[in-house]
Amino acid sequence: MADLFSAAAEERLRSRAPLAARLRPRSLDEVVGQQELLGPGRPLRTLIESDRLSSVILWGPPGTGKTTIARLIAGATLKAFEPLSAVTAGVKDVREVAERARARIGERGQGTILFLDEVHRFNRTQQDALLPHVEEGLLVLVGATTENPYFSLTAPLLSRSTLFRLQPIDGADLRTLLERALADEERGLGGDGLRVTPEALAHLADRAEGDARHALTSLDVAAALALEDPDADRMITLAHAEVALAMRALRYGDDEHYDVVSAFIKAIRGSDVDAGLYWLARMLEAGEDARFIARRLVILASEDVGMADPHALPLATAAAHAVEYVGLPEAQLNLAHAVVYLAAAPKSNSSTVALGAAMADVRERPAGAVPPHLRDAHYAGARSLGHGEGYVYPHDTPEGWVPQDYRPPEVADRRYWEPTGRGADVDGRPGRDQGDPL
Repeated sequence: MADLFSAAAEERLRSRAPLAARLRPRSLDEVVGQQELLGPGRPLRTLIESDRLSSVILWGPPGTGKTTIARLIAGATLKAFEPLSAVTAGVKDVREVAERARARIGERGQGTILFLDEVHRFNRTQQDALLPHVEEGLLVLVGATTENPYFSLTAPLLSRSTLFRLQPIDGADLRTLLERALADEERGLGGDGLRVTPEALAHLADRAEGDARHALTSLDVAAALALEDPDADRMITLAHAEVALAMRALRYGDDEHYDVVSAFIKAIRGSDVDAGLYWLARMLEAGEDARFIARRLVILASEDVGMADPHALPLATAAAHAVEYVGLPEAQLNLAHAVVYLAAAPKSNSSTVALGAAMADVRERPAGAVPPHLRDAHYAGARSLGHGEGYVYPHDTPEGWVPQDYRPPEVADRRYWEPTGRGADVDGRPGRDQGDPL
């Protein structure tokens, strides 16, 4: 009787579970995304299917399948599967799991997999307590984390684990997942006879930021709104999707995508801070890939600010790193920081023009031989060939530089870099009329 009531309670809980939980994949073939790891013949799939998994760390943003993969491992392995959450567990819990694992392997030769969710929440002491059990092979650790494991995990624990990085689910895969949820009559929304407009489907997928759980939760809310809307006729519209996401759809086509990006770059190049921020906001609201925006800013830092402010490139690079490390929505602040700095900075394209002139000479002029005094003189016999003969080491001179030829004769008189004089873009080359060495 107790088993009967337990089964009934479990069935009711399943029916009332969120859509993301009901639609959790039951096999590797049902997993959407992560094909580089879980596609046929790929490394993680091979290890799971052959039950030869050693300790692994699954690192990726929320909703990319870390817990799903752990559940699939539990269903595929002959080892015992012990799940813990580092949010609530401590050293005592790890010790108890280790004791059960030792008894299990002694009594029937069965190994144990410990799934530790949010493993980055374990402090150094807790990780050190876990390490001996992983090191001796008593426990196979499957750790899941949203934080960079190189910062959050100890080096010994990380060195004894294989790191698998999960990527955000792309828009096409999320649309496939949402369509599956609408069609699945057993676990999804298929029994409700719901349909969805292409605009609503695209909005739900594109604004989920690669998070499958968020996409399915938003679809669940949008479906409930459509069922309660007497005018909807069971059709999930863009309006339902916007309310479910609390986010207005602002989209543009491929052609306008390039126009908006062009306006963004030209506004910053033209030192219009407010225009740069406007186009940034327009792109973020339209769901533009933040990594694409960051890459454009890194390019602009050298192409348009360049030598006028040498700090622009490291700042833009730091913003790009922040996008990867922090993620949206918080990383939009890092992008705004970079936009304001780059737009307000003095501008110079002297290094861009200089490289273009040098490339033109490489293509159009004869490729002269490397002068003998500049050739590598470190290997045996090089000196007998005249390599390095006549070279003067600049650090041996009081000034730290020496006038000597550093180019082939064919281009020795060519001048490429012409500083603009704006900001820090001034000529500090020694021996020039413009001034003393920097």
